[in-house]
Amino acid sequence: MAETTPMLINCGPHGERVATVVCQHLLDAAKLSPAGFVENSSDPADLQAWCHACEEKFLAEGEMTEAFKEFNGMTIVCIECFAGIKSWHTIPAEQ
Repeated sequence: MAETTPMLINCGPHGERVATVVCQHLLDAAKLSPAGFVENSSDPADLQAWCHACEEKFLAEGEMTEAFKEFNGMTIVCIECFAGIKSWHTIPAEQ
């Protein structure tokens, strides 16, 4: 199996890092209470996550419909930001 080179982004605070994807709610709610954190890939080279509201919308839609994508608002963040977002939004019962 061939390894793929991860996509990199230039993050202001962290410099050039591996890119990850999170929903807009995990960014919007950064200063509020935790929104829940659902990882969507078991591949450590393809980190993706969304909040509990996105998980509910995804389950209701049954797939990644246009309505889901609009609700989710996928945003690229660096791996360091992803780790901080995960730490903040993971609700203790999820661990």
